Amino acid sequence: MGATILPDLGTEILIPLCAIIGIGFSLFQWVIVSKVQLSPSRAASTSSPNSGAGAANKNGYSDYLIEEEEGINDHNVVLKCAEIQSAISEGATSFLFTEYQYVGVFMVVFAILIFVFLGSVEGFSTKSQPCTYDPFKMCKPALATAAFSTISFLLGAVTSVVSGFLGMKIATYANARTTLEARKGVGKAFITAFRSGAVMGFLLAANGLLVLFITINLFKLYYGDDWAGLFEAITGYGLGGSSMALFGRVGGGIYTKAADVGADLVGKVERNIPEDDPRNPAVIADNVGDNVGDIAGMGSDLFGSYAESSCAALVVASISSFGINHELTAMLYPLIVSSVGIIVCLLTTLFATTSAFEIKTVKEIEPALKRQLIISTVLMTVGIAIVSWIAIPSSFTIFNFGTQKVVKNWQLFLCVAVGLWAGLIIGFVTEYYTSNAYSPVQDVADSCRTGAATNVIFGLALGYKSCIIPIFAIAISIFVSFSFAAMYGIAVAALGMLSTIATGLAIDAYGPISDNAGGIAEMAGMSHRIRERTDALDAAGNTTAAIGKGFAIGSAALVSLALFGAFVSRASISKVDVLTPKVFIGLLVGAMLPYWFSAMTMKSVGSAALKMVEEVRRQFNTIPGLMEGTTKPDYATCVKISTDASIKEMIPPGALVMLTPLIVGIFFGVETLSGVLAGSLVSGVQIAISASNTGGAWDNAKKYIEAGASEHARTLGPKGSDPHKAAVIGDTIGDPLKDTSGPSLNILIKLMAVESLVFAPFFATHGGLLFKLWN
Repeated sequence: MGATILPDLGTEILIPLCAIIGIGFSLFQWVIVSKVQLSPSRAASTSSPNSGAGAANKNGYSDYLIEEEEGINDHNVVLKCAEIQSAISEGATSFLFTEYQYVGVFMVVFAILIFVFLGSVEGFSTKSQPCTYDPFKMCKPALATAAFSTISFLLGAVTSVVSGFLGMKIATYANARTTLEARKGVGKAFITAFRSGAVMGFLLAANGLLVLFITINLFKLYYGDDWAGLFEAITGYGLGGSSMALFGRVGGGIYTKAADVGADLVGKVERNIPEDDPRNPAVIADNVGDNVGDIAGMGSDLFGSYAESSCAALVVASISSFGINHELTAMLYPLIVSSVGIIVCLLTTLFATTSAFEIKTVKEIEPALKRQLIISTVLMTVGIAIVSWIAIPSSFTIFNFGTQKVVKNWQLFLCVAVGLWAGLIIGFVTEYYTSNAYSPVQDVADSCRTGAATNVIFGLALGYKSCIIPIFAIAISIFVSFSFAAMYGIAVAALGMLSTIATGLAIDAYGPISDNAGGIAEMAGMSHRIRERTDALDAAGNTTAAIGKGFAIGSAALVSLALFGAFVSRASISKVDVLTPKVFIGLLVGAMLPYWFSAMTMKSVGSAALKMVEEVRRQFNTIPGLMEGTTKPDYATCVKISTDASIKEMIPPGALVMLTPLIVGIFFGVETLSGVLAGSLVSGVQIAISASNTGGAWDNAKKYIEAGASEHARTLGPKGSDPHKAAVIGDTIGDPLKDTSGPSLNILIKLMAVESLVFAPFFATHGGLLFKLWN
């Protein structure tokens, strides 16, 4: 079939080197952000009008503060920003530690479950057994697969938790610094927020790659030539990453939206006070929630997508010519793609953070973020072409449901490229439907003239319509990649969509950081002009967050299908026939699961928000001087309500997702489980896209009215007008859709698929108890 141009030694050097470069670059960005000081002494040196503008360097860290813009030219504002940042950071850290205690118990219990179930396949035998795909060869015992799957599960879980926690710490470190930089201009604030997002993006992408590479090499010491067994054990890494992401997304989403809904309904609608007003008791909990839900949860989510797409590709490749012939470079092609992705994203970041590209006006924010997506996609296409040429033989075979399909390296390039460009299309469609620069969101805003009901109708219609093009993009990606390289093609297409994950995470994390920056500006009593700048950053952030969710959902569809194919092969299912009753009942139940899951998460947000609204009302009604601003609200009680509610409410939805494959596999067998996986994939993707885009559109319709940037917007405003109140209600309804249910659904479809793959040997051997009894 031919050898690769890149030698195995080159692969062993390239992958960890790119990961280390990514980690180094993230630390470099963090050092630059840290130069923005949160101390009065620094403020004194930078706020004096006598210091002169000539002292400023290209990033503006020595710029003096313009008194006319700031309105308060003393140390109090810096002290206040530092105090608020500290409160947000402490609240987020406290919540995550509490959440991780519960998740830690689950992690240990589920790890034991993996070991017991997989070890029992051959009765905990330590003897070698015939290989699954080649019965004439002897492979490592099932007990080894059980042990190493458990270890990789724990490694994936810990890496996911660490990724989320580090992302949260970086975001809370950067939010007040973004606020302070907004006094110097929108460009300075943008760069600070974007650099901070880049810290998280590169750290997560590089850590995930490095841990997976080291794990493979360590496992190889035991497995030796049994690559099929080795990479089957590696699938636990994806399972660990996604299971932690599920609890992070659901728990964090319930936390943030309970606080957000409570703050908006009482503060903005009933009391007519600004968003993030320090008089609002729920305001600190709201800002904490942005970090634990949109940063920690989202970081774990995208790490899970990356881990699963890599594992799916590796599993299929291990039983193809790459694994059979022990071609290391070709085998690690998915990791090489991710490695090149880090370098491409590093180059792309320079287009947003160097002085030559510094933005000057509010209108330049969204184009600057969009430019990041376009540049990274174009550069990555070239990178994939080079990698496919040097790391893949000119011709090879891929396992395709019992047969070996001959594939050319240029066909594999097209598989990855089609996934990459489908991701960009999904991103742009998402932007079109959620940005207030385009007509769909402006139409939603205009519908607020006649009240909240029409706003809700228009918003729902927008969300449903926004599914059309992304679904066609995913469908075309699946057809092209499967035609060229079977299930391996679909797996690498998903990897292509996630190859620019560092840039995607940077622009995604930028949003919550900007949102927090606006909240801190309001609470610190900074001028209206500063708040306008942070609001502009936040509005762009809402769109980028929606784009990030679009990427996550699109990649989840491809990853789930690849994992589904690997599961069907591993469970020795010759074909999935929907006309078979066993499969069809699974299809129906699987299609229902995303609705059940969404109902649970939305009701959880509603229940928590109900308690929050009652508490905020109580404080406004019973604390003298609260509305006048002479008394501080009790922030701690609201933080506790969100924490308690999210911890309690995240368990049932998490249990639904984790237990469903186990129950179906054990009692109904692998054929019914294949139907469940197919059904949940088909309905889950549609609901996730519509929910995320509907919520994003409602949020930006509200901001469109509040900003009053156009003549049309000014006819709907100002804040406090009837159309604005209707927009706030729409935004409040959309909050759990876009930040809890929608983003969590993509984890549901991935997690059920990877869990089924991990437990496939057990289900194939001992599953289908009810049907066995029936017969």
